[in-house]
Amino acid sequence: MFDTREKPRMVEHAFLISAYFDRDEEEASGSLLDELVELVATLGIGVCGTALVFVRDRNKRYLTGSGKARELMDAAREAGADCIVFDNEISPAQQRAWEEEADITVIDREEVILDIFRMRARTREAVLQVELARMQYSLPRLARMWGHLDRQSGGAGGGKGGGAASRGEGEQQIEVDRRLARERISRIQKDLEEVRRNRRTQRKQRADEGICQASIVGYTNAGKSSLLNLLSGAGVLAEDKLFATLDPTTRRIDLPDGQPLLITDTVGFVRNLPHRLVEAFKATLEEAVIADFLIHILDASSPEVVAFHETTIRVLQELGVSEKPTITVLNKIDLLDGDAQRLHDLKMHFGPDTVFISVATGAGIPVLIDRFTDMMLDRVRRMTLRLPQARQDLVSLLHRDGKILSKEYEENDILVTAVVPHKICHLFEVFYHDPVEKEEGTATSD
Repeated sequence: MFDTREKPRMVEHAFLISAYFDRDEEEASGSLLDELVELVATLGIGVCGTALVFVRDRNKRYLTGSGKARELMDAAREAGADCIVFDNEISPAQQRAWEEEADITVIDREEVILDIFRMRARTREAVLQVELARMQYSLPRLARMWGHLDRQSGGAGGGKGGGAASRGEGEQQIEVDRRLARERISRIQKDLEEVRRNRRTQRKQRADEGICQASIVGYTNAGKSSLLNLLSGAGVLAEDKLFATLDPTTRRIDLPDGQPLLITDTVGFVRNLPHRLVEAFKATLEEAVIADFLIHILDASSPEVVAFHETTIRVLQELGVSEKPTITVLNKIDLLDGDAQRLHDLKMHFGPDTVFISVATGAGIPVLIDRFTDMMLDRVRRMTLRLPQARQDLVSLLHRDGKILSKEYEENDILVTAVVPHKICHLFEVFYHDPVEKEEGTATSD
């Protein structure tokens, strides 16, 4: 009753409007409008027209001027639209004004993103996060949803008083719905806190095991899930659609030097993501907070790659992790058709340490894996050990916390080459065996 309407099921043709208020913002607003076309298409809604309009003075009732508003309403009707979608955030009052005069459903960018999130949510955490964001969005719009009561006739009292009586009933029902909505928001927040506690427990267990953790972050549809699938065979949903992933998925991979690494796929970012959604999805993005380092993946083929990079950095700054060690990865280089100048320009902008890959072809993946190893050099030490056969407890410890690369028996000893985490290196120092030093000592005695 107090939820937003099922628009994807009732809307077939949308007319998109983006208003900008500074002449210098025209290009950026046009790019955001193009992105809104993709967002709406993700809902399966056709776009029958778009309008990029300059607004000199914000109008409290329409956002645009009243004349421009009526012009846009006429354009939407002529295009056969059954929905108008604003790229701008519009107030509940503006939403009502447009709907009443245009007689067309009106929504904004935030509601489009909310509907996409609802479609994509799979786990309990994601479902709760989506519901919380939707309820918070819907709460100030309850009067709009009960607007039909204001237009009722008849009712208790009859005559002229009937309309007033119906209106009073509507206002009373709105208050009931507001109370129910606030109670529901409170319950969702409590349920989310329980989910977050469970997730914190899981993270603590991983941290106690001493395994390095990395999070893949980046703009939506850059290839985060596809990269995780390639590295680990995780089988995460990877579609050429915006916000294909809402649920964090963590998988373990073993690096060439034997170190284990936990990699987490996170929800993608988008420009003009409403702050309410950043807050609602903070639990999902917390995987980036606790990671030892980040893998920031970008779509090299996108003309907006620099803006996408800046968007992600801003969100990471909100989370307080923008200074965390980061590997910048430019994906989809196979779509550049060998454009050497484009690759050079990207390298000059993002720096010489940028890794260029193609998840589709596998190009650059070995280089990326080597960078993972470099990020973890201070966590392990490669050691050659001579262990007494009686110390099988140490061999078991290496199997559990490190990685045994080779093992052979010599008399009563076990010669082991292993990757040893720094936290347990002190247990093996007395057994350190350097074959080079031994050979040099033998040569000297001869």
